[in-house]
Amino acid sequence: MDGHALANLLVYLTAAVVAVPLFRHFGLGAILGYLAAGAVIGPQVLHLIDDPVSALHFAEIGVVMLLFVIGLELDPEKLWNMRGQISILGGGQLCLSALLIAVFAHYVFDLNLQISVLIGLTLGLSSTAFAVQLMDEQGVMGNALGRKGFSILLFQDMAVIPILLLVSAWAPVADAGAEAHIPWWMGFMAIIAVLAVGRYAINPCLRLIAKSGNHEVLTAASLLIVIGTAVIMQTVGLSMGMGAFLAGIILANSKFRHQLEADIEPFKGLLLGLFFIAVGMTLDLSLLISKPLLIIGLAITLMIIKALIIAGLVCIRKSSFSDGFWLGLMLSQGGEFAFVVMTKSVSLALVDQSLADHLVLIVGISMALTSPVVMLFKRITSKKVDADTSDYDSETDSEPEVVVAGFGRFGQIVGRILAANHIHFSALDKDPSHVQFIRKFGHKIFFGDAFRLNLLVAAGLDHARVLVVAVNDKEEALSIVKKVKHAYPKVHIVARAIDREHVYHLKAAGADHIIREMLESSMIAARDTMILLGFTEGQALSKIDLFRQHDKALIETAVEASDDMDNILKDAADGRKELAQLFKQDESI
Repeated sequence: MDGHALANLLVYLTAAVVAVPLFRHFGLGAILGYLAAGAVIGPQVLHLIDDPVSALHFAEIGVVMLLFVIGLELDPEKLWNMRGQISILGGGQLCLSALLIAVFAHYVFDLNLQISVLIGLTLGLSSTAFAVQLMDEQGVMGNALGRKGFSILLFQDMAVIPILLLVSAWAPVADAGAEAHIPWWMGFMAIIAVLAVGRYAINPCLRLIAKSGNHEVLTAASLLIVIGTAVIMQTVGLSMGMGAFLAGIILANSKFRHQLEADIEPFKGLLLGLFFIAVGMTLDLSLLISKPLLIIGLAITLMIIKALIIAGLVCIRKSSFSDGFWLGLMLSQGGEFAFVVMTKSVSLALVDQSLADHLVLIVGISMALTSPVVMLFKRITSKKVDADTSDYDSETDSEPEVVVAGFGRFGQIVGRILAANHIHFSALDKDPSHVQFIRKFGHKIFFGDAFRLNLLVAAGLDHARVLVVAVNDKEEALSIVKKVKHAYPKVHIVARAIDREHVYHLKAAGADHIIREMLESSMIAARDTMILLGFTEGQALSKIDLFRQHDKALIETAVEASDDMDNILKDAADGRKELAQLFKQDESI
């Protein structure tokens, strides 16, 4: 890598590190931060980067990876169960928004019908990352209103690929990645091949790689799947994104799903950030300066149209208009895929650069306005989060209440009892053969190392109320407790302790409930032994209960000195003397 490329990389990283935290602090979101950073370092302001187009082409790989991750999230079974809400809310929102925006563009700005429809579909999309974060901040993600919003966003994610294919079909020039002489049946055969390989070959290959225990090779395999399918599709004249999206859907039910998602996430995040920075560098800021009323007015019009449509559709699903309009405002912004669609449309000469510049600015302004408008609406209406979940749709009740880290004998017993009582849980285990075996018995278990916080999040930690740490390794269990307690302090942690010293460290790390794996079984054995020696059952239970209380108090005392082994040993010796005195006192009762 030459010095110029390193200097550019330094500029990109510095811009991202400065802008994104700043914009997030003010509630404007990371995407807007990337766009603003790109605008500042680009040719129109500081001139630190002279060739944003090259960066844009390279960073489009991030969009491909995003489509792969979206495919991973689209569990076919989950989609089928949610089909009613997705089709009514998601389909209705996108179709009605696209129709009204297309009519507005056609008659007000005299654009041809084809371009108007494309603009309608593009602006009808919301920002999934932006809207989900906003719904979570407003406290609606866990109730019926939030699930309605999620259904709308889910349909929009699925609609991205057809919109990109529509751009290629309407383009007056061929896609640069497609060969004109390739027959149509080659594309069809490529899709069949990707489906077949994904269905029958990828999982066995990943299983073999996972058994090697080499995490770097598994990460390389994840990248190979994404980029390989994308290149295959591009070679036969189809969209790279379509290939990655198909691969994601195929692997949505795979036990390696969370591991793949976690491996791709860092690359996806970096390249998407670079993509938005590159888009920001291409923004025509002179338009905002020369036509501020037009750009801001169109952004507000877009938000009102989408908010009103969502409010009306949500009313059909038995929510109040006020709640529906509140949700509509959270989803009223333009989405990040508008940048993707416009970039592709300009490269294929379907849309001219000036129109694309206007649309991208409108989307950016709508993103900037969303959070302030939502907060203003909430303040004016004194809106409070409705805790009533009576409208909880059974088809969307799929988030786990419990995540079990480690699914060996200890974790399996916990999982079986939870399942028997209809408590939804998910589990992670890093032994691929173990995962495959347990899945035969209907447990929802995924391959992955629970040591990695992003894998726990992918398994549902964001929504879980309890984490059960059931891994065999003492240090790994301790690290999991520390990480989760720091990142998710409200999640209750039930931890398996290997021995007494492990109890001290887990308690100090913040575990709420600690289970010594041999304690209860040992006390039961002691109880039965005492009964066989002539103690009554009541006497034996009394002795065991006395021991349990004393042992608990001793551990609580020892936790304060858990870093000083000499103090722990002294406390243990003193504890044995105290226990003997208690037994003697109990004998006189």
